Amino acid sequence: MLVRIRSKEGQNRIEVDPKDDILVLRDKIATLIKIPDPTTIKMSNEPTGGLLLTSLAGQSIEQLGIRHGDLLFVTYSDTPTVRTPSIVAAGKQPEKLPSIEFKSKELPMASNVKQDTVDDILEKQDGLIKRGRDPKFCKHTVNGMCDYCMPLEPYDINYLAENRIKHMSFHAYLRKIHKEYNKTAGANTKFIPPLEEPDYRVKENCLNGHAPWPEGICTKCQPSAVTLQQQQFRTVDHVEFSTSDLINNFINFWRSSGNQRFGYLYGRYESYPDVPLGIKAVVEAIYEPPQENQIDGLSLILPWNEEESVDETAAICGLVKVGIIYTDLLDDGTAQSKVVCKRHIDSYFLSSQECCFSAAMQNKNPNLTKWSATGKFASKFVTCVVTGNENGDIDVNAYQVSNNCAAMVTADIIEPSVEPNVMRVKESTSERYVPEVFYKYKNKYGVNVQESAKPCFPVEYLLLNVTHGFPSNPTPLFISSKTFPIENRPELEVQDFKALGAILGNEKNSDSLIKYLSDFHLLTFIKSTGILDKHDFQILGRLAVTHAPDDVLPLVQSSGWQTLMTIMQDASVLPNQVGGKIPVNESGSASASGGQWSCRHCTCLFFFRL
Repeated sequence: MLVRIRSKEGQNRIEVDPKDDILVLRDKIATLIKIPDPTTIKMSNEPTGGLLLTSLAGQSIEQLGIRHGDLLFVTYSDTPTVRTPSIVAAGKQPEKLPSIEFKSKELPMASNVKQDTVDDILEKQDGLIKRGRDPKFCKHTVNGMCDYCMPLEPYDINYLAENRIKHMSFHAYLRKIHKEYNKTAGANTKFIPPLEEPDYRVKENCLNGHAPWPEGICTKCQPSAVTLQQQQFRTVDHVEFSTSDLINNFINFWRSSGNQRFGYLYGRYESYPDVPLGIKAVVEAIYEPPQENQIDGLSLILPWNEEESVDETAAICGLVKVGIIYTDLLDDGTAQSKVVCKRHIDSYFLSSQECCFSAAMQNKNPNLTKWSATGKFASKFVTCVVTGNENGDIDVNAYQVSNNCAAMVTADIIEPSVEPNVMRVKESTSERYVPEVFYKYKNKYGVNVQESAKPCFPVEYLLLNVTHGFPSNPTPLFISSKTFPIENRPELEVQDFKALGAILGNEKNSDSLIKYLSDFHLLTFIKSTGILDKHDFQILGRLAVTHAPDDVLPLVQSSGWQTLMTIMQDASVLPNQVGGKIPVNESGSASASGGQWSCRHCTCLFFFRL
């Protein structure tokens, strides 16, 4: 007789004899589907649950109630495991294959993923939008509740529209799809992670019996069609720059040279109360990697050698890479400090080339989450553009690209167009399979129309708007009032030991030293020299962000700091332990008298030993 088998590999047919032992069917299934460990095979006549076939050894297929044409659902483990089979008592009547009931939800497959701290915090919140008692419609007592005053879900469409929130937050979206899944799946269903990243690549190692791609392809391994529409959620709802000096120092390069500039944003993620279950990226520093100026923009040197060192410095300060920022400025020529507004609703906001670049950056910096089977979903990486607004003033615009855009860039489906507001869809070749791509829009009659995106489509279908701003009461992490030269600006300023001495050479107490060491550019320069070992640099990084006087003495007593002072002496500027200059004679060497330690927090006295 024939038995139909349905598994995650698809549906297959197997011919068996009703008198055969159930283990014969198990071995045929393992051979057909190529299961590494047949002892892990479970079977049921329902889509969920099942019994280990090993536990039914000794029973025939006919005794278990399996008939010709029956559809059986098979699950198994991809990795071999050691299992102890249960023994059926002698003389006991054989049982038919039942469904296994799950009384509680199992943990996600990627529950060991280390999420961002803000994700763990938001998961513990209910996210409900509290509403007060409506004096017009609420007829109950003060302690009562009705439809007019009951809390709203964080993904309530009417609330988001009334508060002009274009995209719901990531955790609101997660609550929404998780609730919809629970409605349809029921309480006795095995947990399935609700998040799944789109993948438009041809699946490898297809088991349908055809030659591997590109020699063969079937409906099982080929990607499904892509339908572009506005993404409902965004992983970051707001970008907050800790102080306006970050932007001013960044665009000073354009003011001085007329050339564009690119930088990486370093900061942290925090909850954003203005959006239900929202997340904001707080930017504390901008690092400018090596780059070359071009007539029509700039070119980056990627990957850059110092990236790992800069990331380590940021990690010591409790920061991560949260996005990128670049300028697109052009003076309007009126001598009124106005710039040309090039990005607007009638041109473009983010060009197709910039969308592809942002997608590549987001793919490189995925968002780790335990609610996805792969342990990652989307990205919190943001793209900021400093450009002119409609009033001719310099403004910052923040964006993300959709998951579909990131997936299509990974699958090599799209490419930039000559027109900045249009994205091209590539043609299929013998080495690249491009699925059908559609996009929807409302025509002049208000009817939803679906059209093919080939050969091109508007980039607006790929963009997500992110708000930005500055805090009303700034409390930046780095508080230095003296700006250390910014890296990779050879035309304007240079980072060297002489510049380091100019920052640290005139301070006369420990408080001033703490203040001027609190500079991200200064920290990355000291890190790049390799003078301080890992322990000493951790003390320096902790001192720069916590501003604790207790860390000053261990730092200045370290051998690495003494070596740094010696090298600075060769630049004719040598600060003492908390400031001041050690006299330098005409020959360039330090005089016999050393700089004295003067700390208001202790009575210890010591001198530099050179």
